Amino acid sequence: MNRDMSYSAVMNRKNEIMKKAIGIDYSLFESGGISFDYERMMREAGYSLEEIQRIQSSTGVGNTPILELRNITALARKCAPKGKGARIFIKDEAANPSGSFKARRAANAVYHAKKLGYKGVIAATSGNYGAAVASQAAMAGLKCIIVQECYDSKMVGQPEILEKQRVCEAYGAEVVQLSVGPELFYTFLRLLEETGYFNASLYTPFGIAGVETLGYELVMQFREKLGKDPDKVLITHAGGGNVTGTARGIIKAGAYKVEVVGASVDLSGLHMASDKDFNRKSFTTGHTGFGIPFATWPDRADVPRNAARPLRYLDRYLIVKQGEVFFVTEALSVLEGIERGPAGNTSLTAAFALAQEMDEDQTIVVQETEYTGAGKHPMPQISFAKQNGIEVLFGDPDEEIPGKNIVFPDEPSKIKIRDFDLNKAKASYIKNAINNYGKTEISRNDFDFLIKDAKSDEEFALSVLTELGVKIS
Repeated sequence: MNRDMSYSAVMNRKNEIMKKAIGIDYSLFESGGISFDYERMMREAGYSLEEIQRIQSSTGVGNTPILELRNITALARKCAPKGKGARIFIKDEAANPSGSFKARRAANAVYHAKKLGYKGVIAATSGNYGAAVASQAAMAGLKCIIVQECYDSKMVGQPEILEKQRVCEAYGAEVVQLSVGPELFYTFLRLLEETGYFNASLYTPFGIAGVETLGYELVMQFREKLGKDPDKVLITHAGGGNVTGTARGIIKAGAYKVEVVGASVDLSGLHMASDKDFNRKSFTTGHTGFGIPFATWPDRADVPRNAARPLRYLDRYLIVKQGEVFFVTEALSVLEGIERGPAGNTSLTAAFALAQEMDEDQTIVVQETEYTGAGKHPMPQISFAKQNGIEVLFGDPDEEIPGKNIVFPDEPSKIKIRDFDLNKAKASYIKNAINNYGKTEISRNDFDFLIKDAKSDEEFALSVLTELGVKIS
């Protein structure tokens, strides 16, 4: 039977396509309103921690080392008041087979696809996840298609994205290259329908559960190394899976007092789907263009119910500047002899500033690093920025304007903490939930769900609902 493949027709079939491509009936966990049984979904559609550890170990994923950054800690202490300057550690996720923490998600997703009898997997991503899926698919003997936004309308691509495209192809994946715009999700759906392949989404329960091993490992290794839990864990925040999975793993390790801190690069004012802005951002992930929208409306994802719910787990959310991240990336190489990709150093940049607020006997673990390579190295990214008319300066990073300039700090003391107001994000999330479901009245069950999803309390949630004129039945 010939099916209508127009944009509107395919988009109208998205729930049907997704159900076949994931193998999860999300209606089993839904109540008919805003709420759904999140923990039941994670429990029944995911895997236990022990199962995931076994799956990941079979392909060489996980058990990455924790390294203390003594020289960067010493530099932070030079900038800090007397007695301040927490010890900084990194969990070196670049040691995974494809060079990033996303191998943990991919190992689980590909294993699940093979278990269910799918012949291949598809992922829509221009990031490290594409390389991770391609790598794991190669090990499992499955076909793999990666759908990427690679170019602007003039067919100009960012060095970092083109590097990831090359890596995916090196692992044997077919890479479907697109220009920026709405055709990404449409093409993704068409390919899922035409091939019958598995949707290796970033946002399924088994994908998020794959990251739980990271948080669990981190705590157990730290206890073995120092005999205690870390005080804070810094996590680069984009779509929310990194925060969610790591935090859940920390909880499963019983480390209830560890503060979970997210960090994103400030790309405010640059629209993620804009052809004009596409090549004016030097960071393709870990930035506010993903971090804030996904925190305030997680179900914008390519699955009916996103298993990444970052607001449930964030205790604090910090914003850093592009120039600061490039500076810290260079410091990591020069001071510690560790060369890693800039995007993975977003949380390290935040940790450098945050450590200066903390006592010397306290500890921070930066939860991830990522591999570097030809297009992911700072130099091609900075050169590309200059080619696009972006001024590169030394001075005060607070003067940086995304899309217009990149300001390197002219001294390390100018790397600062900038808190994003989590209450603002929580209020936006509740408003989005009400507006997107068209509610003027919600059940007590929905109300309780919103409180949990926003890590809030009754008084705060009620004040937002009152502002919207929404009643609780």
